[in-house]
Amino acid sequence: MTDLHLHRYGPSGPTQVLAIHGLTGHGQRWQTMATRHLAEITVAAPDLLGHGRSTWAAPWTIDANVAALAELLDAPAVVAGHSFGGAVALALAASRPDLVSALVLLDPAVGLDGGWMRDIADDMLASPDYTDRAEARAEKAYGSWADVDEDELDRELDEHLVDQPNGRVGWRISIPAMMSYWSELARPITLPPSTIPVTLIRANRTSPPYVTDELVARLGSERDFTLLEFDCDHMVAQALPVETAAVIGKALG
Repeated sequence: MTDLHLHRYGPSGPTQVLAIHGLTGHGQRWQTMATRHLAEITVAAPDLLGHGRSTWAAPWTIDANVAALAELLDAPAVVAGHSFGGAVALALAASRPDLVSALVLLDPAVGLDGGWMRDIADDMLASPDYTDRAEARAEKAYGSWADVDEDELDRELDEHLVDQPNGRVGWRISIPAMMSYWSELARPITLPPSTIPVTLIRANRTSPPYVTDELVARLGSERDFTLLEFDCDHMVAQALPVETAAVIGKALG
C-alpha cells in the first residue's frame, strides 16, 4: 500500500521508468511524453506527497517521498526526476540503489541557496492562488512554460487547477507542504553510488539556473556521467518531449 496516487502508462508489467515530477506539479505531466514517445515502455508517474491526488498529510520531506516511492518498485528501474523530482531521485538512488538502474535528471533543483528558497516561499505564501484561469495560465505562459505547446498548457490547467474555498482558483497542492519542500531544496547534495549511471539535462534558458556547477562537478566525479544542454526553459519534458524520451530510452538500453 502507498499514499501516492499513481498514473501508469504503457504495457502492463514491472515498472521500467519511474517518473518524478517537480515541486507544485503532478504525475500526469508525463502523459504526453510517455504515451506518444515511450509507448512501449511501462512508466509509473506518481503524484508526490502533498501534490495532486496523493495524500496531503505530513511529513513533507524528501525522505518521506523516497520511502513512499520505494514501495512502488520491486525491481530496478530508470528513475527520471524533474526539478524537485531530481532531488528526490538522487535521494532514492542513495538510499535504495537496488531499485535504481540509472538516473535521468531534468534540470534538477538540488542544493540551492537557502536565502533564494526563502524568497520563493515568501512569494508563494503571499500569493498562493489566482483570480481566474486566465491569470493562472498567463503566469505559466509568460514564465517557465513559455516554450511549451499551448495544448500541453491547457491540459495542465484542466488537470491541476481547481476552485478554492475563497472563490479563487489554485493548483491542486498543499501550500504548507510546499513551504516545507522549498526548504528541502536547500539541503546538501545527496550523491548516489558511483555504480549508478547519471544523465543530467541542463535547461539553458532557466534563469536563474537551478543546476549548479557544484552539482555537475560532484556528479561527474568517478561515475558514468553525461551532461546534456537543452535549449529550453525549465519544463524540459513538456517543452522537448521527443528529445527527453530519447534520453530516457537510451538510459533503458
